Amino acid sequence: MEKVPMTPAGHQMLEAELKRRQSEDRPNIIAAISEARAHGDLSENAEYHAAKEQQSHNEGRISELEDLLSRADVIDVTKLSGGTIKFGATVKLVDEDTDEEKTYQIVGDQEADVKSGKISISSPIARALIGKAEGDSVEVAAPGGARAYEILEVKFI
Repeated sequence: MEKVPMTPAGHQMLEAELKRRQSEDRPNIIAAISEARAHGDLSENAEYHAAKEQQSHNEGRISELEDLLSRADVIDVTKLSGGTIKFGATVKLVDEDTDEEKTYQIVGDQEADVKSGKISISSPIARALIGKAEGDSVEVAAPGGARAYEILEVKFI
């Protein structure tokens, strides 16, 4: 059983989603199924089929969340230190071609959100950064072609 690394914030986010799906979404879907069932003939009842599909999707996500939370390896980033990049590190990079600066935090797959500066531990850029330190240059094979970055700063916050 493979552990799933995540930050405390990511763990809380998954727990909140699980609680919402179990205590709010599940009863709402059951009510929708009951209402649609009351309309009669189920073979041609689009509302019933849509509600059953929604129920299937919700129950599948609940199972997925329960599995992820049971295998969670919650890593408190504030207790980490060092000069090399690892899970949880916040890394400031500069693109060597455009001089554009970017800051990313390396997080678990479930909590990745590039728009908010959180990249997945399994992403190409995170894999290229792991084990490197300030001042190092890395080349990342990105979908748009290879990109070269210099690591300006590594911190754990």
